[in-house]
Amino acid sequence: MAKLKINIRNMQIALGLLWLLDGILQLQPRMFTSAFANNVIAPAAQGEPGFVYALMHFALHLVLLQPAWFNALFALIQLSLGTLIIYKKTTKFGLIASAVWAFIVWSFGEGFGGIFSGHTLLLIGAPGAAVLYLLLALSLLPKKDRLNASPRYWLVFVWLCIWLGGGIYQLLPGQDNARNIGSIISSNAAGAPGWLASLDSHVGKWIIGLGHYSFDSHPVMVQMAGMSMSAPVSSGSSHPGYLLILGLALVQLLIGLGVLFPGIWRRIMIIAGSILALAFWVLGQNMGGFYSGTMTDPNSGPLFVLLGLTLLGISGLDAQLSQFGKRVSALLLGDNHNLKQFVVEPVESEIIQ
Repeated sequence: MAKLKINIRNMQIALGLLWLLDGILQLQPRMFTSAFANNVIAPAAQGEPGFVYALMHFALHLVLLQPAWFNALFALIQLSLGTLIIYKKTTKFGLIASAVWAFIVWSFGEGFGGIFSGHTLLLIGAPGAAVLYLLLALSLLPKKDRLNASPRYWLVFVWLCIWLGGGIYQLLPGQDNARNIGSIISSNAAGAPGWLASLDSHVGKWIIGLGHYSFDSHPVMVQMAGMSMSAPVSSGSSHPGYLLILGLALVQLLIGLGVLFPGIWRRIMIIAGSILALAFWVLGQNMGGFYSGTMTDPNSGPLFVLLGLTLLGISGLDAQLSQFGKRVSALLLGDNHNLKQFVVEPVESEIIQ
């Protein structure tokens, strides 16, 4: 497979365009009413632990004081961020400002993507679009006198943690059986356009139906499911479909760990992760709810794709990870002399002509 050549500048422009899209979405008529607070912020606050709920409750009541004015301010901020990022002379400032704003949105508007509640999945948008904006912005910051330097190599560990976390969350109670997953997808049919509602309904019912598959011929899986899941498994009867859940969790774990593989295997796993993220985006996130009139961003699916493309554009990643591994080993062994030799140096990215 030929080496993919990606210009970091193209990734910056793509991120800027997403911010412009968010600003345009903020200008939808319904966003200037209380619907923004009541239909976007309030539902996200449900089921969150106290400190997260307090932050979102504050934001909710603040926006409700003057919905139109606050929404206009939010739109102006996001349109400005997109413009600053795209304009080359202000790219660095725009990326830093977008990271700050993304953290505010992630905490006050998205409730940290639901990660503290334990009731979230990559399927429905975890860990939140805003934190992906933040991390991408930091990874794409230009370096002094090296505007075309490669994106930061630590983005590998962002991908690793997100997908490993997704696999773990998939096994938590309340989202650890086929009925839960099928119900999540089926419920998206309400209010969706006909073709999307039909897709949600059929896929949701199909997944729920998988729960009736018998484990009788798979005693090992019965034992694994009994240890891993919250509900008991009784041989010879219908059950919540642990094979599906274990499969989903395993796929997400492999996609996360796959980013550490060298060469073509890393690319395969990143591409697989991007495809799965898009499938989640369509089925679990209903393409961001573009039809609702209160869509604030495209949700996390497209950002996972941008994250994957950015990873594929990091030059010399194998060498950088090798250096990082040696540095960690030296640190753990207390070898300060060798530690100084293993400083991870950035590698220049190749530019698309």
